Amino acid sequence: MIESTLSPNSDFLQKGEIVLKTENVSVFYGEFKALRNVSLEIPQNTIFAFIGPSGCGKTTLLRCFNRTNDCIPGARVEGKINFYQQNLYADEVDAVSVRRRIGMVFQKPNPFPLSIYDNIAYGAAVNHYQGNMDSLVERSLRRVVLWDEVKDRLKQSGLSLSGGQQQRLCIARAIAIEPSVVLMDEPCSALDPISTLKIEELMQELKEQYTIVIVTHNMQQAARMADFSAFFNVETTRGGKTGYLVEYNRTQLLFNGAKEEATRDYVSGRFG
Repeated sequence: MIESTLSPNSDFLQKGEIVLKTENVSVFYGEFKALRNVSLEIPQNTIFAFIGPSGCGKTTLLRCFNRTNDCIPGARVEGKINFYQQNLYADEVDAVSVRRRIGMVFQKPNPFPLSIYDNIAYGAAVNHYQGNMDSLVERSLRRVVLWDEVKDRLKQSGLSLSGGQQQRLCIARAIAIEPSVVLMDEPCSALDPISTLKIEELMQELKEQYTIVIVTHNMQQAARMADFSAFFNVETTRGGKTGYLVEYNRTQLLFNGAKEEATRDYVSGRFG
């Protein structure tokens, strides 16, 4: 069982307690090292963006936080990842329990082939929710500003919704089981600008209750919505291309005063 215990303070972050902390994390797929020696801290009730070119390990690290990489044969994680003060990869920690506390929203909206109502209720039922299911469904849909749009057609398939509505449904599904963290892997990349704006506004509201970690290739999106950003880059090794963390900071400091030249080049559009 994962316990929510207090974590060490961070003079650098100066923003509440630390929810996720990595220490020298490397990720392997078989013998291939996809990501090397990542150490960072993610504070509570913030939006934390991972930015960088394709293949630099952003999604790989994101998937480590709720142990989705466990489903990939040959994948392994070295180093330490703490959720509050609990090592997520300790022998006694159950991956299913991790995913109850750390939810995931994927790049492409993926509603279950069920009704809108059952998309929300399914995860709660699997996790033995004891409260009023109707209230939970309504509350979850209201949180993602979808209730008024779907309240008269809850029995219709979730697949009948527009792309933006489907993504908000998937976010509602993720938060229905009351996680502490919501991971989002390029959640707006398949959406039109209006739907993207709605998702961004929603994330700003949700961070009051949740910690949000997002992978994005959109520098403007990171600049306008993320409290913190981490820049990853990629290097060519004998085994292929390996990602690594260059630096991270409050977003405005990273975008306007990055320490590393590679970061400055990336956020200014000179490469990537």
